Amino acid sequence: MMKIGIPQALLYYQYYPMWKTFFQELGAEVIVSPPTTQSMLAEGSARVVAETCLPAKVFLGHVLALVKKCDYVFVPAVRSIRQKAYSCSKLLGLPDMTKAAIPESPAILDIDVDVNKGKRQLYQAVYGLGRHFTWNPYKIKQAAESAWQAQLSYHRLMTDHTLTAPQAIAWMFEATSKAGTYDETSSPLTVAVIGHPYLVYDELINHRLFQRLERNNCRVLVPEMLTEQQMTAAIGRSVGKAYWTYEEDVVGAGVHYLNSGIDGVIGTMAFGCGPDSLMMDIVRRQARMQTAPFLSLTLEEHTAEAGILTRLEAFLDMIRRKKRNQIKACV
Repeated sequence: MMKIGIPQALLYYQYYPMWKTFFQELGAEVIVSPPTTQSMLAEGSARVVAETCLPAKVFLGHVLALVKKCDYVFVPAVRSIRQKAYSCSKLLGLPDMTKAAIPESPAILDIDVDVNKGKRQLYQAVYGLGRHFTWNPYKIKQAAESAWQAQLSYHRLMTDHTLTAPQAIAWMFEATSKAGTYDETSSPLTVAVIGHPYLVYDELINHRLFQRLERNNCRVLVPEMLTEQQMTAAIGRSVGKAYWTYEEDVVGAGVHYLNSGIDGVIGTMAFGCGPDSLMMDIVRRQARMQTAPFLSLTLEEHTAEAGILTRLEAFLDMIRRKKRNQIKACV
């Protein structure tokens, strides 16, 4: 049985159910790299120049963790998933960067995803990927359809049951229950965490942000809990039309949650990321206009945990003080 390695970084939290289903339907075994560790980050950083963005360094660390454990490593080049909306350069050149930085890597299994080139080109790319396992086009078609249905089910789990991506993945593939979701009646504070999934869910990069919020009795909301229509509508109200492929994760979710009246919004972005800095500034301006609590966390490999903790505590204290003043005003 062919073994396919999938790094638990970058686009993993957005597409893992679809990728896993596709490869398993074609008879392959899927191996996922372990959660990010400090050594993985250090090893990935050592393979590229210092100016490389943090998520790319983490991704290379995950690829190194899969060396000698699989026959192929799946590294897609996702250029665009919506008409006239584009991914950043690290996603466009990810297969080439991986080959250059990690020559000892298992063979790279890649696919070029760009909906601007039309459906025919996309179908040919999917069939080209499937031919590594079978020359039967009908079997590849069935695997692709099953993968798409798995992706739809994944999104429905998150939106219908207000689950985070790791919770939904565990529900689908590890047969776990809904444990870990939040009870709206028991949490006095509701905080949204926006940003790309590879920052929001990586506990090493964000210094266990979710755990810290839960210990402070906060209910945490994330972009994946919103429908595409909700985020698109918020994008339309704020910037008109998205230019970046994943702009909904930041601007769409941020503006929607700010307008929904939650207690506060935390924005996560990688240091040196141009698109993130522009998109986060839009949300920051929106929060300022609404006088809503907003905390922006810029993350990189030298970010001190003590600094994150201090800023988070001050942010939550500000929210609690604001709620107490609102209660006094009502009385």
